[in-house]
Amino acid sequence: MCRDLIESVKTFSGIAKWNLKKRKFMATQGQILDMSPIGMIFTVVKSKTDTAGKSLDLEWQLLPNCNMVDPLFHIHPEAIETYHVLEGEMEFFVKDHWITAKAGDKLTVEKGVKHTFRNPSDQRVKVYNTHQPAFDMEGYFEDVCKVIDVVTNNRIKPVRMKNLKTMLVFGILMNNYRKEIVAVNPPDFLVKSAGKIARFLGMDYNR
Repeated sequence: MCRDLIESVKTFSGIAKWNLKKRKFMATQGQILDMSPIGMIFTVVKSKTDTAGKSLDLEWQLLPNCNMVDPLFHIHPEAIETYHVLEGEMEFFVKDHWITAKAGDKLTVEKGVKHTFRNPSDQRVKVYNTHQPAFDMEGYFEDVCKVIDVVTNNRIKPVRMKNLKTMLVFGILMNNYRKEIVAVNPPDFLVKSAGKIARFLGMDYNR
């Protein structure tokens, strides 16, 4: 563990001077947020600018077996999230149980309710997704793309969520967006602690 930590610090210290503040991001209609290394590709249908902040509307593509290992159980403290399955079949965890949803099904997750999702099938699933209000969820998803680039060496290696470097950088990401999203499993206190340690070590994902 200590050796991994030292190597992670060396890797980051050699990359760049890191900006520890969240950078402002403005999504545009039709923009693709490519998170394919973790099984997701999102297209911006309506940005927070388009809706005057009332919602962020996305069309998701979930790749086969997306989120089948170590999904992020989380809450949105101040926003409602909605899902409309357009194609395929997937599963949602809401509050305390899994729900199967197929094309045509709609689901609303209220503020503060624990949830996640996965695609256990061998087919792509399409979903129309909204966050209401938008807050800075588009910035969060853009930063997820940056985190993926960093922890995979620009998408050369696979994402390993239990890798020390990944956990530290993920902690920074989650601490930057606590108004938008808070982890439940892994536990929030561990995620917060990882982010604080990473910042102390001078790590971040903004190049």
